[in-house]
Amino acid sequence: MTVGVLALQGDVREHLAALERAGATAVGVRRLSELEAVDGLVLPGGESTTIDKLLRAFGLFEPLQERLAAGMPALGSCAGMILLARDIVDGIEGQRSLGALPIAVRRNAFGRQVDSAETEVVWRPDGTTMHATFIRAPWVESYDAGVEVLATVSAPEGERVVAVRSGAVIATAFHPEISRDDRVHRLLVDLVERPEG
Repeated sequence: MTVGVLALQGDVREHLAALERAGATAVGVRRLSELEAVDGLVLPGGESTTIDKLLRAFGLFEPLQERLAAGMPALGSCAGMILLARDIVDGIEGQRSLGALPIAVRRNAFGRQVDSAETEVVWRPDGTTMHATFIRAPWVESYDAGVEVLATVSAPEGERVVAVRSGAVIATAFHPEISRDDRVHRLLVDLVERPEG
């Protein structure tokens, strides 16, 4: 079982290490041949507009979109959540997403870099708390029926959805690779090992 990390920008090494701890063989993905060789993929944080442009420049956008539509398990963190979303609120002109999750995501919802924070969220699959790092993070503005909410966080406006799953695709607004809490990566590895029928 090989799980790739899109290695165009972001916390690539940290995701690779978390996947290895979760039991996967982890590799960086920059080329089409590398994308074709993996059983699942992590889309790390970074700048969503830059990663969108790099995916197109490397000829990976459409092939990745096709793999996701065919059911390849994936995890997107922060910018990766934006890239996986069907709809982007406050996106820039021309910004594209892969449309793999039936959600609308608001870019930079928690504010600018200076508004980044660490806090505890409730990880709903096991009901315990999880330490979460938010860096210019998005949140889920809305989602379709059938989307599983994995985590929420308290904000001045009320509870905000910050982690979701739909089928074999997971997304978090926070950076699970930073905390060394590998539950999010283990969930991805479980989806790769035991794909849903």
